[in-house]
Formats: sequence, structure tokens, C-alpha cells
Amino acid sequence: MNKKATMTDAERIWALLDRKVPDRVPLWPFAAAGFSCVNTRCTIADAYNNAKKSLEAQRKTAEEFGWVYVPFMGYAAYGGWEFGGEIKWPSGEFSQAPTVLKPPVETEEDVWNLKTPDVATAGIIPFVKEFYDLSRNENLPNKPFNVVANCFGPFTLAANIAEPAKLSKWMIKKPDVAHRLLELATQHSIDCAEYWKGLYGTEGVLVFSGEATTSNQVISPKQFEAFAMPYLKQMHEAILAMGYKHIYCHICGEQNANMPGWTNVPMGDPGIISIGHEVAIEDAARFFPNDIILGQMEPALIQALTPDGVYEATRKVVEAGKKLGGRYIFSPGCEWPPMAPRENVMAVTRAVEDYGWY
Repeated sequence: MNKKATMTDAERIWALLDRKVPDRVPLWPFAAAGFSCVNTRCTIADAYNNAKKSLEAQRKTAEEFGWVYVPFMGYAAYGGWEFGGEIKWPSGEFSQAPTVLKPPVETEEDVWNLKTPDVATAGIIPFVKEFYDLSRNENLPNKPFNVVANCFGPFTLAANIAEPAKLSKWMIKKPDVAHRLLELATQHSIDCAEYWKGLYGTEGVLVFSGEATTSNQVISPKQFEAFAMPYLKQMHEAILAMGYKHIYCHICGEQNANMPGWTNVPMGDPGIISIGHEVAIEDAARFFPNDIILGQMEPALIQALTPDGVYEATRKVVEAGKKLGGRYIFSPGCEWPPMAPRENVMAVTRAVEDYGWY
């Protein structure tokens, strides 16, 4: 317990990417911008549309709680606004991220008429560019990357453009329509990778990809193999061919039956595989033996348990991750709860610092 650190947070991540064992398990929360803004008395909307406030909130919160600091601006419903629809900014206790009010695609004809948007002006992208223009010049000991190139998973992006129910219906009844939409989504994500490369290069830039709507609570493994995996593979191959070294891929939710298919998707050398609490750490490690596993504490526990309960739940996850022998990062399995009590968040930090040492 509580040994003396020999590495900074940035050095821990660099060691993992160099396939070395760090002094202790890093604590790198997934999608903590909303909590960071609440913690610093900004609004949750500021996390998504105010570059300066969002960056300052994430920097201060990472320092306060001893987190790896990798600034991130993006939202799960990406695509609905960017392809021409309308979104609603989060407001109130039960609205914790932007949501799609009016999707850009409602009919099959809309799909055939749809075009990929100009990346530079699409939806949230101008806010994201402003955010990384500020972030790129920071050099801090807890910050292994200054820029995250957001390249969203094609299936989830397509579902945000058309709504999941419509995409699911088209996969069964009009597969040509579904494939057309997925082709457009894939091209947009590749366009995003090229756009970020043109602005910031690839050295020291981390690519983010992720899929939530491929969860087996939404689609079957056969549908994943037919409608998601080929486009993910195409997108990741194109991104790595541009010179990006590592992809941080969030495999969100219940995806156990999809894991064999996911192994066909290249992640970099190594990739960072983020998993939800539904996927066991040891199972993810078995499917991705050459990559880093990040996760997978259930986010709700951080908000709902007592501090002692959070501490114990964190300990169990950390000890499971340590069994990977030095290729593990602690994180919740999805977004850090924006309304989590501060004492619970500090309990996570204490548990990682007490039990994370190698």
C-alpha cells in the first residue's frame, strides 16, 4: 500500500505503450468532461460547447483527483448534428450530454440523398478544434497526449444519423440502405482522421474510436459481423495507414458475443481497448493479448455507493487488472458519472493508490 511513486502519470502511459510495466496502475477516467465541469462549477453544457472552460475544468479536476489527464471533447450522439440534424444541449439534473432532437435522416430517400459534411464546419467540430488548439501547447507531467483525434465508430455514427430503430429495421428489410448509410459514416470518420492529421500531425496524437450501438442489447453477433465489423476494419486500417500509432477504442456495453469479431479490427501497436463492466477484464485480455485493457468498473457504483463501497469496488477491479501483468489502466467502463459525489471520486483515487502498485 502507498509505495513511493517512481513515475509520473504520463510516464506510466508511455511505459505501457512501450510494452513495459509501470510502477503502478494508471487512473485514466473515460469521458470525465461532464464531471469535471460540475466539479469546477461550470455547466455540463460547457463540457461540449465552451472550449476554454472545458479544458480548464478537465485540467483542474485531473490534478485534484490524481488522474491521467488527456483532454477530450466529444459526445456519444455525434453525427445527428454533424450531418444536418438538430441537437439539444444538456441542462438539468437528468440531462448529462447532448441529445439528438431531429435526426438528419428519416426516410430511405434521405439516405440516398445524404452527403458527407465538410469536416471543418460540421456540428461540434469547430468547438473541438478550438479546444485542441488550446490543449496542444500544454506540456504537463500527468498528460501523455495533448490531442485526441475523434474518429467515431461507423455503426454508432450511422445510428445517430438515422436513429437506432430505423437502422435496425433497414438491416433486416433494406440492407442496401443500411450499407449506404454505413459507407457514408465510415468515410466521414476517415475524413475526420485526415482533418486532425492536417492540423496536428500524428506524433503524440491519440485516435479515439468507439461503438456503443453495436452492443448485443441492440444487434446480434451476425449483424455485427455483417454491418459493423467490415466498416470498423476499413476505418481503422485507413487511420493506421495515415501514420497514427495507437487507437483508443471504446467497446461499450454488453459485447461479449461480438468479441471474436472485434479481433479482426486493428488497434495499433499497441491499441488501448476500453471495455464496459459487462465484459470481464480477463476475457478482454484473452481476445486482445497484445493490447492494453482499460476499464471496467460500473460507472453507476461511483455515484450510488457509499465512499467505503466505492473504495472496495475499485479495489476488486484494480486487483483483477493487475493480473494482466502490466498492460492495464483503471477506468470506469463508460462515462464518469457527472453527478458523482466528490468523496466517492476521492475513494476511487485512494483505492488505486493503495492497491495499484506492481
